[in-house]
Amino acid sequence: MDNIQMVDLLGQYQQIEGKINEAVIAAVKDTAYINGPEVKSFAKELAAYCKAGHVVPCANGTDALQIAMMALDLKPGDEVIVPAFTYVATAEVIALLGLKPVFIDVEPDTFNLATDQLEQKLSSRTKAIVPVHLYGQCADMETILKFAKLNKLYVIEDTAQAIAADYTFKNGTVAKAGTMGDIGTTSFFPSKNLGCFGDGGAIFTNNGELAEKLQMIANHGQKVKYHHDIVGVNSRLDTLQAAVLRIKLRELNNYTGNRQQAAQYYDNSFYGLEGIEIPYRNPNSTHVFHQYTLKVKYGRRDELKEYLLRHKIPSMIYYPVPLNLQKAYLHWGSKAGDFPVSEKLSEEVLSLPMHTELTGEQLEYITNTVKSFFA
Repeated sequence: MDNIQMVDLLGQYQQIEGKINEAVIAAVKDTAYINGPEVKSFAKELAAYCKAGHVVPCANGTDALQIAMMALDLKPGDEVIVPAFTYVATAEVIALLGLKPVFIDVEPDTFNLATDQLEQKLSSRTKAIVPVHLYGQCADMETILKFAKLNKLYVIEDTAQAIAADYTFKNGTVAKAGTMGDIGTTSFFPSKNLGCFGDGGAIFTNNGELAEKLQMIANHGQKVKYHHDIVGVNSRLDTLQAAVLRIKLRELNNYTGNRQQAAQYYDNSFYGLEGIEIPYRNPNSTHVFHQYTLKVKYGRRDELKEYLLRHKIPSMIYYPVPLNLQKAYLHWGSKAGDFPVSEKLSEEVLSLPMHTELTGEQLEYITNTVKSFFA
């Protein structure tokens, strides 16, 4: 049995090696390394896949969030609601722009933003909500969008972990993660479900005017070269990464299926096992399993992690400290106990290996090892 990895990037590459090499060599020979034709083609193909009106590629997922907030003309002091249990980038850009992150707790089952707490977080300075589709399934977008419309708030979806997930509204309408709010953002970090060979990101919107502004901000605030109409940044997806992503986008449905199949194996193996909870499935969203995350009970999470490591099985804690308790964000006024669900999850969650190349033999070994820990 091959060594088990959290993410097997080499194994994935080997499955499409010929196509990738051909695409990269062609891009190199074309020498249009910045904003080359591959970038434009990828943007069109990703928009078609997600049924988004417009896709603006950029340098990374964090930049995507920052550019989104800049495009919405949020001003210093404006408040942005964000879940306390997520990766730091979501709140980081809010702070960098002089905005105020207003943390909100998450649901104990989906790990996504707790919509029943939105009303109490609302103030006269609230301007936007950033739902994070954590681990691979969508937040309760129907409720979030309704609340945002009622209170004239922007919605910026952080779909870095849930690209390709489908959300179904009560009327039967289906939409891809990242295409429901005013703006959606994603990351193409190598370990993501759609990952490149370096950094990369993209921004989604169905608003043509907003798309033009996003594009300008990402390109130094210019629409015409050397004519800078607004303050922008330098955030570009380079042509080589776009060439890689075009190939991998064609495989995304297969990648998603492989992840879901591995998750189902985990589910079947762990069903009813005392001491852990398997991931909950939001009935309104498909789950694309960027992570397969258990909740480990009775304070045994770290013990299980060490046990797995001794058996040469990697695992990860996403995330060990909620944002409200991170040192960089303490001055916003949160304290221990303010977000009990997020704080409890940070002590319980443990993600098992999840990627497109997991074999039956590896899955059997992982699940048997977990079960032996609780035996």
